[in-house]
Amino acid sequence: MLLTASPTAFPAAPPPSTDDPHIIAAHDWAAFGSVDQMNNHWDRPGWHASTRAYYWMLTFADAAALTEQMRSCQQRLASLDFDLIDEDGLHLTLGRIGLTNEVSGAQLHTLRARASARLPDAFTISAVPMAASRGAIRYSVAPWTPLINLHSDLSLTSDQCGLPLKKPTSVLRPHIGIAYCNRTLNAHKVREAIRPLRDLPAITVPIGQVELVELRREDRAYRWRTLAVLPLR
Repeated sequence: MLLTASPTAFPAAPPPSTDDPHIIAAHDWAAFGSVDQMNNHWDRPGWHASTRAYYWMLTFADAAALTEQMRSCQQRLASLDFDLIDEDGLHLTLGRIGLTNEVSGAQLHTLRARASARLPDAFTISAVPMAASRGAIRYSVAPWTPLINLHSDLSLTSDQCGLPLKKPTSVLRPHIGIAYCNRTLNAHKVREAIRPLRDLPAITVPIGQVELVELRREDRAYRWRTLAVLPLR
């Protein structure tokens, strides 16, 4: 799958390599270097207290080394006063399927069954400290190739079920957030806070399953109800 540049993605252009962790991390950091101002992550049209949507997602509740390092990083960034992600809220978003009032139970059942039949092999990624976007502080992730392949399989299955994902695989930019910006803020201050964390070691995380969830916002955090856990081969 060929990744393409898009103004809706961050970074807008894909990295020169989708596998090399050093290149991916440097590309993420360079993209954040061009950001002058961070924005309120929660200031997004279309989301309300009652909004519920179905998503494909990877979660990391059992990744002890990752959550331990995340907590340490959050403590060192406490002066920024961002909205911190809890251990049970750590995730990598793969794709939005649709709002719950737009997807029938039959469609969801068919999607689950078809997706289970075509998932790729399990794989391993590294979470690389630390970068940011216009609205969040986050880990870079490498390699991208297995995540791109997984997203492509899920996207194709969703298309076949009449539920095209909101964003195509070509604009996928995998990352794992740790804190959301909750106001307008000078990005230089955030870069200076993050810079020392970039010397921390990457954390290896096995990926053996993908989850189908019903997502909501609650108290400036993402919460979800897991509807299905689909094991990779």
